[in-house]
Amino acid sequence: MAADELTGLIRYLGQDDWQDRFAEVLGDHIGPALEAGDITFEDLAEMIGPDVAMTLWGCAFEDFLGQDWDDGRNIVDVYLKRRGWKEGPRNSAYMRALRASVMSLYEVSDIRPGLSFMARDLLRGGEPVLVHEGTATRTLRQWDRIAARLVPSDGKTVLAGGLLACSRGACEDLAANLYKVLRKRRGKAEFPKVDTETLRELAPMFTLTWLFRTLEDMARQMEGPALFNGDGEDLVFHEVCFPLAKGVTQKKVADALEGVVALRPESRSFWNWLKESESDPVSLSGRDENGRFLRTEMDDGAIVLGTVELRGRQLRLQVNSENRAERGRAMLQAVLGTLVGAPLTQIMTPVQAMEEREHAGRAASPDLQIPPEEEARIIGQMLERHYRQVLDDPVPALRNVTPREAARTASGRKKVAAWLKDIENTIARARKNDGAGVAYDFGWMWHELGITMLRK
Repeated sequence: MAADELTGLIRYLGQDDWQDRFAEVLGDHIGPALEAGDITFEDLAEMIGPDVAMTLWGCAFEDFLGQDWDDGRNIVDVYLKRRGWKEGPRNSAYMRALRASVMSLYEVSDIRPGLSFMARDLLRGGEPVLVHEGTATRTLRQWDRIAARLVPSDGKTVLAGGLLACSRGACEDLAANLYKVLRKRRGKAEFPKVDTETLRELAPMFTLTWLFRTLEDMARQMEGPALFNGDGEDLVFHEVCFPLAKGVTQKKVADALEGVVALRPESRSFWNWLKESESDPVSLSGRDENGRFLRTEMDDGAIVLGTVELRGRQLRLQVNSENRAERGRAMLQAVLGTLVGAPLTQIMTPVQAMEEREHAGRAASPDLQIPPEEEARIIGQMLERHYRQVLDDPVPALRNVTPREAARTASGRKKVAAWLKDIENTIARARKNDGAGVAYDFGWMWHELGITMLRK
């Protein structure tokens, strides 16, 4: 959500009876999930993180902006009529555009980190749309699927704030839920067409489907052994990426970090963040006695809290708990100040990390130093040999026929296209750090199977 453009409108919720009406819409978006888990919104924020919880709040708020109530009023119309003179034409236009927007499910492609991506509407169809976006493009991967609102702004298409990254399971749940609701409403056996007005009515379904799937995945993860770091904190991997400010060089950042006692340099671009005092108590209260505690030490016994690395135009902090992420973020911001911009944090549970490593097909060895060009050549050859064999092997996702056989029919070609997109997405996410694997081009497979036209 563009906070600077909507601050006044959010504050206006306190006027008249808008707060009560918004509470009704928020209840539609998250109420059933809260009731099912017998939890409050505050409990939910603690479970999934306050930032994610506020994203759900944002999804409900954006839906609320498009609501026309029985008395004929709409909060955007009323606000702009009374206070639009404070907003100016740009903010007013954005609010009207958001009022008219609807949430849909989009497939992401042609990502340019920090700049833009192409979004294809999977529910209403049509050609992919160029979306100008800075923050989200740094974590999105090819063929990711997101529930979001696309909004025109200053002659460009941008993302609204309520963006939900949808896993494969969440997409399947959403399709099933849409089918059930629309079939019941229209009494048709076949899948009805999804249009803009339908999406406007069913906006809460996106939030609820995503939330139920997320809570179910979290519950499944809890079934495994509890994992903690050396301080007794829940093991959750955080990567905090600080963009270097305009005109700031890596050397300037490295010079500033030299004075940080807790950072032990391995090179001019890599530091280990070490624990400064052994007297700090380890919090074990309430922890599973059968849990596993993971602790990393240097050769001299110093405890490693995380790592800091300069890579390209970013400074990356990697730690294994929320507390360490907050402490490390505060430490670096205090030292670097205006040398870096606002950080973006990517969070991954141990289960998700292991799944990505399995999909990657191999674990990188820190002792193996291969030039990037040679690594790209080796990976390319390995992948091509593997996938040339795959084209002639039965694939479960294609009902146990080979991709070449499936591509002979129209329905089979659609299944093959979905299968290939899933492969590309998995490889891209597994190698989320810039490297040779990310650059591998699967275009030859689309061409060889004769389905290049479906690669949109």
